[in-house]
Amino acid sequence: MMRHCEGFLSIGISSVKRRKGRYLVPTLLSLFSQSSPEERSSMVVVLLLADFDSSWRETTVKEIRSEFSVELEQGQLVVLHVPQEFYPPLTGLKRNFNDAQARVSFRSKQNLDYSFLVHYCSSLGRFYLQLEDDVSSAKHFVSSIRRSIQEQEAKKKITWAMLEFSTLGYIGKLYKSADLPLLARFLFLFYQEMPCDWLMSRFRELMTQKAPISFKPSLFQHMGTFSSFQGTYNKLKDKDFEENWFNNPPAEVYSDMSTYKDHQPKLAWEAADGFFWGRSPETGNHLTVVFRTPAVVTGVLVETGSAGKDLLDSAQVELGHDVVSREKEEKSCSEFQPVGRLENGRLEIQDLDKKFPSASSCLRIKVTAGQKEWAIISKIRITTQQSPQPH
Repeated sequence: MMRHCEGFLSIGISSVKRRKGRYLVPTLLSLFSQSSPEERSSMVVVLLLADFDSSWRETTVKEIRSEFSVELEQGQLVVLHVPQEFYPPLTGLKRNFNDAQARVSFRSKQNLDYSFLVHYCSSLGRFYLQLEDDVSSAKHFVSSIRRSIQEQEAKKKITWAMLEFSTLGYIGKLYKSADLPLLARFLFLFYQEMPCDWLMSRFRELMTQKAPISFKPSLFQHMGTFSSFQGTYNKLKDKDFEENWFNNPPAEVYSDMSTYKDHQPKLAWEAADGFFWGRSPETGNHLTVVFRTPAVVTGVLVETGSAGKDLLDSAQVELGHDVVSREKEEKSCSEFQPVGRLENGRLEIQDLDKKFPSASSCLRIKVTAGQKEWAIISKIRITTQQSPQPH
């Protein structure tokens, strides 16, 4: 196997034998298939086979060798195991929170698994991402994480120990690799006290980050139906997950439609809960997004309505050039070119850079026929051409 030099991101996954459901291979496939060659070259996935059942480990290793021979050879996937004699006692532990002894042993061992995994990854990249073995990934999640780190570190007065890219459990939690030796010792020291997601919150607070720092949309979704603990049913899903990756740049958003209450135009653009809600749009009304920096747009997604109601029936989406000032301190572009029309209140189009290779400064949704019904614009997402990232 190639020796892996320090890169941008190490991704840690711990896996054990499950009574029901097999999600490990789909999880790994999602990580690699949702990443570009450049992104894959900047990350290494470290898989800890944490079960003491040797026959399960042998079967799993054969399956991984068959599916991921290239990733193993290129050092993008590393598989390891920690022998049982390296673990402290896993029975006769304190029954905190009145948990059954079986659950106490399971979650305590899980803390130790993560401790070993985190320690191993401490020198493999600048940052470390914790995942579970039953998740699916958003497209280009590595680039999204890179951009989020840059945004966070630009806020020089705000220190951080953990960034969250999923709302669920121990999924999508990002650490600085420099902090991993401390985290590994912390998990090992308090392994029998509480579940790992509770411990990680305590660690964050001890590292002087008082509140969680979460990013939306979530980049990882829980795909498992059955828990690794005794095969119990687990239906947890992250409502903020978006599988297709979008990178809406900073922008100002304007509309001449009558806005209902606090459902402002910018809510359709921002990756957060909320939407734009306008009263009875008329022909010629618009919602215009003005980018702070021109960008080559490669893809556009526009979704309107909610549960089949309040759709924007007739509108076209346009890209604009040359920002100009309008009345009421608003901005727009002096020239627009049509991209496509909404169908059933929706438009999704890719490879726009082939038709519009130059940078755009605006995106406009223009109403082409008025309607009595109110209109919700729930989501405007774009992808833009990315400059090559340093390996």
